[in-house]
Amino acid sequence: MTLLQRLAVTTCLLAAGTAGASAQQCGGDFETFREGVRQEALAKGLSQRAVDVAVADMRLEPKVLARDRAQGVFAQDWRQFATRMVSGYRLKHGRDNIQKYASVFDDVEAQTGVPAAVIASFWGLETDYGAVLGDFETIPALATLAHDCRRPELFRPHLIAAIEIVDKGYLTPSEMRGAWAGEIGQTQLLPEEYVAFGTDEDGNGRVDLRKDTADVLMTTGKYIASLGWRRGEPWLEAVKVPADFPWDRAALVNKEPRSNFAALGVTRADGSPLENDAEPSALILPMGRNGPAFLAFPNFDIYLTWNNSLVYSLTAAYFATRLGGAEPVDMGNPAPGLSADQTMVLQQKLVDKGYDVGGIDGIVGENTRAAVRQEQLRLGLAADGWPTQDLLSAL
Repeated sequence: MTLLQRLAVTTCLLAAGTAGASAQQCGGDFETFREGVRQEALAKGLSQRAVDVAVADMRLEPKVLARDRAQGVFAQDWRQFATRMVSGYRLKHGRDNIQKYASVFDDVEAQTGVPAAVIASFWGLETDYGAVLGDFETIPALATLAHDCRRPELFRPHLIAAIEIVDKGYLTPSEMRGAWAGEIGQTQLLPEEYVAFGTDEDGNGRVDLRKDTADVLMTTGKYIASLGWRRGEPWLEAVKVPADFPWDRAALVNKEPRSNFAALGVTRADGSPLENDAEPSALILPMGRNGPAFLAFPNFDIYLTWNNSLVYSLTAAYFATRLGGAEPVDMGNPAPGLSADQTMVLQQKLVDKGYDVGGIDGIVGENTRAAVRQEQLRLGLAADGWPTQDLLSAL
């Protein structure tokens, strides 16, 4: 799973106010576009040698545009995705790698506060610990996406950063391969992140996030720390929720002191009491009141920044708890969810009632869940935010 949904979020944030240099240079003659990139890179102080070799590598790649246009919805439910991704293979190899690189992970946590299990969760999900890096040529891919007028304000800065990677001697253009949207390396960082946080942890004179594992781990730790990771604090905990819980309080946006949930009868997964403290917490029911349940803490927001999909982020955070020693979560017996087509029908009905569901896309995102809770309350149903056939029929 790549960072494409984070890319999409970044695009939305940038698009509203973008009228600058990169935005007006999309489309048109590709040679003119390449010359514009050349001049921008030189003006930034990058060397003539690096700019020449990188610009020579730029070309339009139709297969990149085809991938961009064909992005599908992320419609698997959490149990399906988590069961597939948090496999015995990934758990074993994750724990083996944490042990193998223990000294590096210790240095990373000492410097950044980010635990080994958290970094390893992204490492495993993104590339199977470096086994599947992607084979798209990064500079042609980014040139294609920056030239295309769909999202140039997002991809052009990463194209310039890719030239800077060449200039720094980290990777040559031929070595720079990864995902179709420009992510590089064992944790699939984008070029600007590569440049900003890249660390030569193994001391061999360059930052290689494709092959040098020590560089990968320290760079990823620094990037996660930059997103606001809170040293020494939890990120996610599996819990049990009583049948009489006020279900409308189970929402990512509803952050309360952990003591509030303890007072409402929420316990740890093994039935022992929760800490009775003021730690900000949100109760997540990815598949409704009869499915698994988690308390998410402020550090969980880092997962959502990495990838805005709740299904992916919750899987990655759960994976990290398992790598850290937690027991498997009780999947419960959730009511069957809706298919992507049924979810779009539901979303249209909610839009017709005046709700903002964030787009009719077949994805059960937070806007859709919030609207579902409101309709469940109106209809006298348990307001757990999980859309089912019963709700669809009632609407």
